[in-house]
Amino acid sequence: MKIHHSEVLNLDGSVIAIGAFDGVHKGHQTVIQQMVEQGELYDVPSVVYTFNQPPRAYFQGAHILSNKQEKMNKLSMLGVDHTIVATFNTEYLNRSAESFIEELVKMNPRQIIVGEDFRFGYKRAGDIELLRQHFHVHTISPVFCLNGERISSTRIRELIMEGKMDEAIPLLA
Repeated sequence: MKIHHSEVLNLDGSVIAIGAFDGVHKGHQTVIQQMVEQGELYDVPSVVYTFNQPPRAYFQGAHILSNKQEKMNKLSMLGVDHTIVATFNTEYLNRSAESFIEELVKMNPRQIIVGEDFRFGYKRAGDIELLRQHFHVHTISPVFCLNGERISSTRIRELIMEGKMDEAIPLLA
């Protein structure tokens, strides 16, 4: 897997999954596996677009579930071809939605995969509908545990804070 930081990635084609992917938990793994499969189907590289500091950590001081190296290791094991690690900071926050779209265009995505609540750009001005004006976008529904609860980084953080490591660890494995 190739890791890209501040440089722009130019590709002839790609399938891109965008998200914080904090912890690369079971729900994230499902999304990333689907993205890798789509990349193979289209015969183009798979690309994860993620952040050095998850937005929730930046805005709310949320506990980070996996450091950058742990996240890169998990993504690599899932078969991702490229990972773009954007630094989530004040400069990134001031970036326009159009600027983000221009960056994505350079990767010639056949498909972009995001969560149902995905927003981007300055003051979260960009949404899924704006992305769909430029790309084929697939939204991922939440992934649930066998007991019916949604798998999310927020839920895993709550379990850890409650000392329920026996419930949290399997969601991160």
